[in-house]
Amino acid sequence: MLNVDTIKNGLVIDHIHSGDGPKIFRWLGLEKARFTAALVMNVQSKNLEKKDIIKVDNIINIDYSVLGFIDPNITVNVVKDEKIVEKIKMELPQKVTGVVNCKNPRCITASEKYVVQTFDLVDRTRALYRCKYCDTLYKAGLQGEAVEIS
Repeated sequence: MLNVDTIKNGLVIDHIHSGDGPKIFRWLGLEKARFTAALVMNVQSKNLEKKDIIKVDNIINIDYSVLGFIDPNITVNVVKDEKIVEKIKMELPQKVTGVVNCKNPRCITASEKYVVQTFDLVDRTRALYRCKYCDTLYKAGLQGEAVEIS
């Protein structure tokens, strides 16, 4: 049986869609951390069939809006003195800035590098965002995939 030590003070990022754990681990820069960080993959789950979990033995700053954009089903548990003191449930943010790049080559952000990539939530049910500058639609997620609406 796999054994990952209890976190004394830190974060447990839970309910990560199976397979997305390594991408989130890298996005958080945990491969370069000077503290213990564990990525556990393909954990059995009642709700998701399988999931990934990240345990961080440190309190780190996370942009929760970005985490919600990546996967709104993620839960972050804040642990102090080996007890969960707060559960933070992610949700799709109204606006995402500087997270994904617009893939439309005619978008102003492609030629004007000083323009910050900004996307607004337009459909919560389908997790769709619209580029502030060119109206290209994107589906929320780690890749921010462009989508065509028929």
